[in-house]
Amino acid sequence: MRRLASHSQREREGLFVVEGEDLVEAARAAGVEPVDLLVAGETVAPELLAEVSSLAHPPRVLGVYRRGDLPRGVRPRRLALWRVHDPGNVGTLIRTADALDASVALAAGCGDPTGPKALRASMGAIFRVPLAPFDEAGAPRVALVSRGGTPLPELELGDEVTFVLGAEREGLPEEVLRTCDALATIPQAEHADSLNVAAAGAIALYEAARR
Repeated sequence: MRRLASHSQREREGLFVVEGEDLVEAARAAGVEPVDLLVAGETVAPELLAEVSSLAHPPRVLGVYRRGDLPRGVRPRRLALWRVHDPGNVGTLIRTADALDASVALAAGCGDPTGPKALRASMGAIFRVPLAPFDEAGAPRVALVSRGGTPLPELELGDEVTFVLGAEREGLPEEVLRTCDALATIPQAEHADSLNVAAAGAIALYEAARR
């Protein structure tokens, strides 16, 4: 459990830890079985469970799961994340994709979706939303940019679309923009600088789903 607090160790062992009954129940409902399940007062002493928990108030249950058991693939509506570092944003976007029937593709350098912060933000959606490498997200690809793109409400969208989002500070580099079929901007007040990446992804997916 302590080793799996490290991102490199999660990748090496192909395992990750979820904390709390809600996440464990979400895995069970999705048909994802744990490698190990620790229950305070039943399979392990509560004080030992508290020692390995990352939460201020330790949960009653910790589960260890295989990364390889998470859903893989793409759906007609997709988010492709380019170096979105904040795991909270990654988890929130996975939760949004779950709500709007989309999948998520991740580039190298993104926050780990199986890290503690991302798992909590996903609210169990990690066990339902297909994940894929960034390059497998598919076309057409629409880059979301803060300025200079076609206003999103005016952009023609088909049955399939990949919205490409970058980190909030750096945005999308030229080499990624060149691979996209269109640039889109979400209209906002003139004084506003930009939207949080999780908010931008939610608005774009809703717009595609609404149509």
